[in-house]
Amino acid sequence: MPQLDTSTWFITIVSSMITLFILFQLKISSQTFPAAPSPKIVATEKTNNPWESKWTKIYLPLSLPQQ
Repeated sequence: MPQLDTSTWFITIVSSMITLFILFQLKISSQTFPAAPSPKIVATEKTNNPWESKWTKIYLPLSLPQQ
């Protein structure tokens, strides 16, 4: 029974991988990607809330005098 000739497998596999690598590189290099986003400057308007005009103080349990 004749044996399978595997002497050309290495060259076939390596050349296939190189070909696929080149094809993928060409495919990726032909793609156009969007430009990097630039920060958008947003002007914020100051709104007067009713609770901002009043003086309020929040008493935390730790800020109360000890008894």
